[in-house]
Amino acid sequence: MYEIMPGIIVDPLIKGGKPVIKGTRVPVELILGKLAGGLTYEEIMAEYDLKKEDILAALRYAANILAEEQIRAVP
Repeated sequence: MYEIMPGIIVDPLIKGGKPVIKGTRVPVELILGKLAGGLTYEEIMAEYDLKKEDILAALRYAANILAEEQIRAVP
């Protein structure tokens, strides 16, 4: 297990190595999907026993991944 950013870890034994919130088995992609689906921070925190900082860590991780994305030119 190692922390790839503050609050986000990867471990091959947890969710197949997908990024999860540190100290949980909650995948980053799940949090992003719930936010995209319209859930509030409070609803997500209550449903998955998370803190606001956990949700913000997931958003920071997603922003960093997108910032590194390479756009390929369409012919």
